Amino acid sequence: MILSNHMNLRIIDHSRIWFSLSGVLIALSILALFVWGLRPGIDFTGGTSIDLSFTISRPNAQDIHKALAPLQLGELNVSPIGEKDITVRTKPLDEKQHAALIEALNKAFAPKEAKDKVVTQRQFQTVGPVIGSELQRKTVWAIALAILGIVLLISWNFRKVSYPVKSWKYGVATIIALLHDVTIPTGAYAVMGHFLGYEANALLVVALLTVLGFSVHDTIVVFDRTRENLHKHRGLSFAEVVNQSLNETFVRSVNTSLTLLIILATTFFFGGETIRDFILTLLIGVFFGTYSSIFIASPILVSWYEWNQNNRTRA
Repeated sequence: MILSNHMNLRIIDHSRIWFSLSGVLIALSILALFVWGLRPGIDFTGGTSIDLSFTISRPNAQDIHKALAPLQLGELNVSPIGEKDITVRTKPLDEKQHAALIEALNKAFAPKEAKDKVVTQRQFQTVGPVIGSELQRKTVWAIALAILGIVLLISWNFRKVSYPVKSWKYGVATIIALLHDVTIPTGAYAVMGHFLGYEANALLVVALLTVLGFSVHDTIVVFDRTRENLHKHRGLSFAEVVNQSLNETFVRSVNTSLTLLIILATTFFFGGETIRDFILTLLIGVFFGTYSSIFIASPILVSWYEWNQNNRTRA
């Protein structure tokens, strides 16, 4: 165990702190998306991506741009990978332009005495603009349907829990937590896209869907324990039952997440360059997914219940 099982945290008592912290992070994420937006990769916009490897010391990006300028390829993005590799992203290229690009690099950087080529191709990918536009629509539908399916599943599983909170409210609380878990990593990606050149691609979508699955699993564990404790501790208030359920599942949630975060961090620092942005999205998403399952979803249920009770009292 990373943490002790004997926990007595007053999580529900400090709901306003958790809501305020999340509110600030969500506001900053939305602001980043509004100001900078996501930097779409070729998966969404269409274009060509070529992974190249140099047998010599890799030239800097400025020299590569200069070498390819005569080809008039338009906007060109050069990203270093590892020690001697690069990824070149540009408009969709035909076979003739593709060959000319590699030839231009070999001609520009091959030593005079070299007989072999200094640039070799590792991977070539072209996505048309129509496919990119279709992928954008499918991305929105995939996330929307995933959230809808999760809510319906939770509402069905908790259909017999009608007191003191209706079963559908568990689903709504889960939606709010999931939107929290998607918005913050997406906002972070907008910041990284603006300052570090990270591009939104299909891997980002996979990462967000993975985060949704992980987060909802954690939330269901807490809700399920709440359902059990509502029958066991009828003398306690709803807030006390929920807080006790959070304490009983806290160690399990944090230990599971810490294990996963350690693995992801190791992969981020020592894994391949091509999946680093994907792993970083998972790191951010898993961290805030765990946070929301403990400090957002259940406190929302309690706040909602207490708000209804206060309205009934005033009436």
